[in-house]
Amino acid sequence: MINWIGKLALGVLLLPVLALAGPVNVNTADAEAISESLQGVGLSKARAIVEYRQKHGPFSTPDDLSLVKGIGARTVELNRGNILVAPAAKK
Repeated sequence: MINWIGKLALGVLLLPVLALAGPVNVNTADAEAISESLQGVGLSKARAIVEYRQKHGPFSTPDDLSLVKGIGARTVELNRGNILVAPAAKK
């Protein structure tokens, strides 16, 4: 049986995982949303994703994120289930 200290410790260990927001459309999200949703992507890398998207157009696949400086294949693999690349809604 896990005592209350064990439960507290477990909760503290899981908190960073639970804090992730989940799937994010990298073709429409701002840097803050991207950095909050993707593991290993801080605000600086998220801004690079947004800048790349603005300069080169939308991402077609999650793997396209590895074209962004500072985003490697490992980061893409860690986050594959949370990377959405749906096209932006037309106005």
